[in-house]
Amino acid sequence: MSKFNYIAANRAKSKTYYIVSFALVIILAFLFAFPLYWIITGSFKIKKEIMATTPVWFPSEFTTANFDKLMTSRTASLFDFKMFGYTITGPKVPAAIRWEVNTVFMSVSSMLLTCITASMAGYVLAKKRFWGRTLIFSLIVCAMALPKQVILIPLLREMSALKLYDTIWAVIFPIVGWPFGVFLLKQFAESIPTGMVEACRIDGASEWRTFTDVMFPMIKPGVGACAIFTFINSWNDYFMQLIMLTSSKNLTISLGIATMQAENSTDFGLLMAGSALASVPIIIVFLIFQKYFTKGITMGAIKG
Repeated sequence: MSKFNYIAANRAKSKTYYIVSFALVIILAFLFAFPLYWIITGSFKIKKEIMATTPVWFPSEFTTANFDKLMTSRTASLFDFKMFGYTITGPKVPAAIRWEVNTVFMSVSSMLLTCITASMAGYVLAKKRFWGRTLIFSLIVCAMALPKQVILIPLLREMSALKLYDTIWAVIFPIVGWPFGVFLLKQFAESIPTGMVEACRIDGASEWRTFTDVMFPMIKPGVGACAIFTFINSWNDYFMQLIMLTSSKNLTISLGIATMQAENSTDFGLLMAGSALASVPIIIVFLIFQKYFTKGITMGAIKG
């Protein structure tokens, strides 16, 4: 085979591979995006089209009746908290808005607290040498395989003893000690040369300044990946929310929508409207942290 024919064959093979890969990506993108499309369009359909035996792919007439029902069924204060013996209550809003605020506050608080604690723990486990370090890390790895249902009763008793049961904090605090976050950021911290930490020590920098000025900026991709993983995990943790939250004003959006269903019937239009409302914050967070999410997924694939 001549050099020209060899190059032409390679080009044809590369083009075929590119076309097949592109087609597979398009198919997978469609399969992943279709449920979101169905929820959003379904929230604007009338009941007849939602319940039709033949799928209606696009609403023939747009209606906001499902969102109107979602926003007018119940009302609640936008916020309320106690300070110095006084209770501060916000204005009355649709209960769905309060549930959305609760869910965003829960997820963002869990994300921030987890990233702070996990980055510190990951730095210490990766760069510090002390007795019991291997044992602690082994326990963290083992905890990753421990089902949450196993520790549910101790968690419930602990939240009750701390008088946090039926508050948003009862869902936030159990997530803060997420073992996967510590494991993830330890792996990122280990990729930082130990010589940089020793150089900071020689220059007289304190441990806190070494962490904040040197280590933390270098593990930002890991922190970003941990942030989006934690946000999604907290947002989707329906089981823990169901156990820890009972009052209507403290519910999350998923629990709130579930309580609006009748015992023997299901309003799919209402469910789709609530799901569409609940999907907005998590899509925004994913778009913001997308590059960090990709780095977290591919961590360790390339060693340099």
